[in-house]
Amino acid sequence: MEITEVRVKLVSNKDDRLKAFCSVTLDDEFVVRDIKIIEGSNGLFVAMPSRKMSDHCDKCGGKNHLRAKYCNNCGTKLPDNRMRKDIKGRLKLHADIAHPINADCRKKIQEKVAAAFNEEVEKSKQPDYKPVDMDTDDEDIPEIIS
Repeated sequence: MEITEVRVKLVSNKDDRLKAFCSVTLDDEFVVRDIKIIEGSNGLFVAMPSRKMSDHCDKCGGKNHLRAKYCNNCGTKLPDNRMRKDIKGRLKLHADIAHPINADCRKKIQEKVAAAFNEEVEKSKQPDYKPVDMDTDDEDIPEIIS
């Protein structure tokens, strides 16, 4: 697998740990979007795209985030013990949409993304800087007509 492109969109909120969003293109054929670049206690790290975990109301079947106390659909009080824990004992509230399978792959992605982030930060200091447009690579995708 070769990382053929990394696009970085800097986030302007300077107080937050979230520094940027990026997309990574693999082998000029596959894109993973909504990767977060976060400032951690040991420097930058990459957080892969994820979704909030949910379940369904026993009464009406409505879908609810695991932290919801009441059903979004019918208003019924939801049980408190709906959240599962991961192997470290932490509550599992999000599930990865895409993620590296092993440490070598994670390291490769982390290094490329960090380098692209640092390059974008340097570019942003220029007076004629224009932020990256994250939505310009869809012209090759055919329109689906139903």
